[in-house]
Amino acid sequence: MKKILQELINGRLSVEEAEKMLKTMQMVELEDFAKIDTGRDLRTGFPEAIFAEGKDDQDLIKIIQGCAKRGRVMVTRLEEDRYQNIKEEINFIQDGSLKVEYNQKAKILVLKDGEIEKQGKIGVITAGTSDIPVAEEARVVAEEAGCEVLTSYDVGVAGIHRLFSKIRWMLEEDVKTIIVVAGMEGALPSVVAGLVDVPVIGVPTSVGYGVGEGGFAALNAMLQSCAPGIAVVNIDNGFGAAVFAATVVKQTIMD
Repeated sequence: MKKILQELINGRLSVEEAEKMLKTMQMVELEDFAKIDTGRDLRTGFPEAIFAEGKDDQDLIKIIQGCAKRGRVMVTRLEEDRYQNIKEEINFIQDGSLKVEYNQKAKILVLKDGEIEKQGKIGVITAGTSDIPVAEEARVVAEEAGCEVLTSYDVGVAGIHRLFSKIRWMLEEDVKTIIVVAGMEGALPSVVAGLVDVPVIGVPTSVGYGVGEGGFAALNAMLQSCAPGIAVVNIDNGFGAAVFAATVVKQTIMD
């Protein structure tokens, strides 16, 4: 980008030529099935992640290989059986220069060239054990965004006494925001928001049955919360919650 702008200043490129080059450098086309957004990190602060669902294994491998040429890679919603199918080919990407990590609960594959320096802390809480997979997705993504994550699982309203010491611990550790993951009636984010002075991000999960089936009861409860300071993401969207939380943390650090 700097080279293109310098050539524009020096008169070696026209405005139209520079504009075309800047646009194309942020998009890499893989045959006729994928376009890699290489400039997303610069625009939004978080690189493009690969969503595994709906892609066949060979296309997924090619996309991972294309992204790996530029460094770290994250693949979300990758079931374990699919990871096992592509594992051997993934392990040889970049001649082994990228470390491969797969989190079974989070269903996330990460290829990394080292650990990211952690700045700022995020809390992640779940109401029940069944909510942990979504919480783990949030944890892995937040850590890859450069945040330290403190977790406390299975502290929902059915046994509310379990919650208070964990909230106190997180606040003492100076978390800047707390992600609260809950299914069933989705009450936990409201309780947490009434106890803390940091933003709370509610993540409804599809855990539930009857009127709670699919997570819509939890979603509506969080949207209807009377406790101020809650933002709510889509059902099972641990990824979105983590990116939003990391954005909050980064802005806090900058201030």
